[in-house]
Amino acid sequence: MLFWRKKNKNARQEREEAEDKIIHNPNDPAIELPVEYDSDIDPEFEKHELNETENEVIDELEEIPYAKSSPTSVSKKEDLGGGWLSRLTGGLSKSSGKIGSGLGDLFSKKKADAQTLEELEDLLISSDLGPTTAANLVAALKDRKFDKENTALEVQEALAEEISTILKRNEKELNVTKSENGPRTILVCGVNGVGKTTTIGKLAYQFHYRQHKKVMMAAGDTFRAAAIEQLQIWADRTKCPLISSEIGADSAALAYNAYEKAVNDDVDVLMIDTAGRLHNKANLMAELEKISRVLKKKDEKVPHEVILVLDATTGQNAISQVETFSSIVKLSGLVVTKLDGSAKGGVVVALADKFGLPIYAVGVGEDIEDLQSFHPDEFARTLVGLSG
Repeated sequence: MLFWRKKNKNARQEREEAEDKIIHNPNDPAIELPVEYDSDIDPEFEKHELNETENEVIDELEEIPYAKSSPTSVSKKEDLGGGWLSRLTGGLSKSSGKIGSGLGDLFSKKKADAQTLEELEDLLISSDLGPTTAANLVAALKDRKFDKENTALEVQEALAEEISTILKRNEKELNVTKSENGPRTILVCGVNGVGKTTTIGKLAYQFHYRQHKKVMMAAGDTFRAAAIEQLQIWADRTKCPLISSEIGADSAALAYNAYEKAVNDDVDVLMIDTAGRLHNKANLMAELEKISRVLKKKDEKVPHEVILVLDATTGQNAISQVETFSSIVKLSGLVVTKLDGSAKGGVVVALADKFGLPIYAVGVGEDIEDLQSFHPDEFARTLVGLSG
């Protein structure tokens, strides 16, 4: 009996050491804390070596139990906005007002000739569709050979159709079907301040209460106390479990153990938050690569999705963010938030046209219902000032 116990203990120790090597590869570059870390973080964390063993990481992980029923604040929340279409219309009002009124000014007194269409191109560029996309749209409108008596409404209808065509090229619904080996795993990226953590919380709500999925969240942005605290609030609201750790912990180790926990708990969807420190691209690249590599030790197909969250109010800067993150990790889709914050909703069209990535969802407000799946026709018509 003593020999059996010793043999079993040795086998367990060998397994733990092997998994620890997976998480803490000696060839991994050191990942430093960002300069602008939260003021309430102990400065000693700057010296943190991130060298916990797997057992130490597991001991530090915190979990919120699954809910047996929906929380009142979420499940019984009234929709005071009159449905999603009215929310979208209200959220895009600044963008649609600019384009719609611009079209009215252009075509109410002028003919739909080449010169007027060139003025339309300037309007589209100023609405953040970008020069290339604007030129492509105007070229498509010229091919329609408008007669001299076309009204602004007819041009609006034609423009909406052409925009919808661009948006539909890579139309795709976010797949949250559980895989054969474990949960559908979604890595969520984005710079600080774009609404990344809030997006995870809202998606968790939709997956859990609308699609009846068992959802788990992982607080992989271990460099910002605020990110962990915010995700904790969403975990409380949605009653979905959250895996988190201390500030400065190894995010790859946390992701690894969150996936392991999700498999053991028969979770359908695992969403992993990540850091957004673009000021140090080398660190971010090393961290995202390590998270992906460590997860693939469990399943070669994980993560199944890598989503980038973008803030629409940044306009054309969103283009450069996609370019930067695409050089770091292979993106599978986009979520665009804060469309209600400015007249820059046209950037969604520019993003779809330039990168060929599906737009999985758009956000038009702070309420839990203000993030919804993306529908090209509705968006295109609303953007140009037409009813959906």
